[in-house]
Amino acid sequence: MLTVASAFALPEIAAAETVLRIGMTAADIPRTLGQPDQGFEGNRFTGLTMYDALTMWDLSSATKASVMIPGLATEWAVDDADKKKWTFKLRPGVTFHDGSPFNADAVVWNVEKVLKQDAPQFDPSQVGVTASRMPTLASARKIDDMTVELTTKEPDSFLPINLTNLFMASPAKWQKLFEAAEGADAKAKSQAAWAAFAKDASGTGPWKMSKFTPRERLELVKNENYWDKARVPKVDKMLLLPMPEANARTAALLSGQVDWIEAPAPDAVAEIKQRGFVIQSNEEPHVWPWQFSRIEGSPWNDIRVRKAANLCIDREGLKEGLLAGLMVPATGTFEPGHPWRGKPTFEIKYDKPAAQKLMQEAGFGPNKKLSVKIQTSASGSGQMLPLPMNEYLQQALAECYFDVQLDVIEWNTLFTNWRRGVKDPSANGANATNVTYAAMDPFFAMVRFLQSSMAPPVSNNWGFINNPKFDELVTKARQTFDPAQRDAALAELHAASVDDAAFLYVAHDVAPRGMSPKIKGFVQPKSWFVDFSPVSMTP
Repeated sequence: MLTVASAFALPEIAAAETVLRIGMTAADIPRTLGQPDQGFEGNRFTGLTMYDALTMWDLSSATKASVMIPGLATEWAVDDADKKKWTFKLRPGVTFHDGSPFNADAVVWNVEKVLKQDAPQFDPSQVGVTASRMPTLASARKIDDMTVELTTKEPDSFLPINLTNLFMASPAKWQKLFEAAEGADAKAKSQAAWAAFAKDASGTGPWKMSKFTPRERLELVKNENYWDKARVPKVDKMLLLPMPEANARTAALLSGQVDWIEAPAPDAVAEIKQRGFVIQSNEEPHVWPWQFSRIEGSPWNDIRVRKAANLCIDREGLKEGLLAGLMVPATGTFEPGHPWRGKPTFEIKYDKPAAQKLMQEAGFGPNKKLSVKIQTSASGSGQMLPLPMNEYLQQALAECYFDVQLDVIEWNTLFTNWRRGVKDPSANGANATNVTYAAMDPFFAMVRFLQSSMAPPVSNNWGFINNPKFDELVTKARQTFDPAQRDAALAELHAASVDDAAFLYVAHDVAPRGMSPKIKGFVQPKSWFVDFSPVSMTP
């Protein structure tokens, strides 16, 4: 396990330069052009580093929930007379890495890069990972240089949270590349400009692109001119390396080849600590589920089957046996104490006799198994240890009369298939998919899965759930602008989804990271995202 491939050999570093080297779980560098792929691992490493959004997450505390705070917008308000219109005041004095100013024109340009098909900068490749995360945003209009009006298709109290996913790329830099690009027509020139932009990116973030080798490494350097002086990075350079295999990542850390790895191999945790390295972890809003198909003919349309699967999994056994304690058992998207938990009547726990009884009532037993097929990945953002975990589920569910087949594909392909849905040929006959999801905000946690209008290609209702009660509660929450009343509506929605056994809820990630003892100042927040700016390195 401790053999380190020479492919990851690193260049020599000047003595005075501090460099943070990170082994990611992704198999490739997430896209760098402004809207990353590779799920939220992409946002973590090539989104929040080089770019900013109008709103952002407070990642400064290890004990308090991560909440939304001002980013490139300093304040915002919904129009009392028309709840589909929002006014955002922009932060003055911010410049892109190329020196051009950030202003209302830049916001409109970035909205239109993913929403306005006849805009020169419109990029279909960025739409899927962006529009599905803010499906009600319709348009943007400049009011003055520092004020922009955003319009939604319907009243949507979630919009400011959704905007944490729309990263601001430099229009001036792109325009320069567009004018220099070759192509048969404007569309071809636009694609060439975006390809060039990805190799020489320009955002407003605390990190700037220094060197980029696709599939191998991304070098970022600190942005000395970052608008928030408290978040100017403490190290000179950050080097990101794709390392999708857990044992290879662990070996790289233990051999001193990297300083930080995402998701170390659980069976190596004891050795990592014994060798003087540090394991950081924290419960975060990130769920490891099976998402069920609900189209005609799906074996999961019987609620007895969905409930049986949820009762057949020994989550504590999974936690202590396979994952070395590095998970929190999931009894829903939110656990007791969370304002959106509600009061579900279906208790998700390990109760194999009850699961077997439900399956027998549904017509299955030792001599008549129910065949189900799950699409999963071999690695990836937040996937934890997908193959061993799914094999654990496969064995556990066999005792409750399930015959589980695994369809294992590459992570980014799985993520792309997630947006295409169960009806698409890419599902390959699967009737469940295993894509982990962040649960930091209402839309990401529930709405995109439970609302019928969020079915592909709009968003991530992969299985085409169509439940009028869910739709009613989503509308109620979305159109409630009083925070306490909105929380109550969201709690109702969550309880209804648990009572319907809408998912096979398995685990909450705790985002384990292995780190060199040289790393100082890192805060592991209660979030899927992290802030690399405070991190320093001792000699």
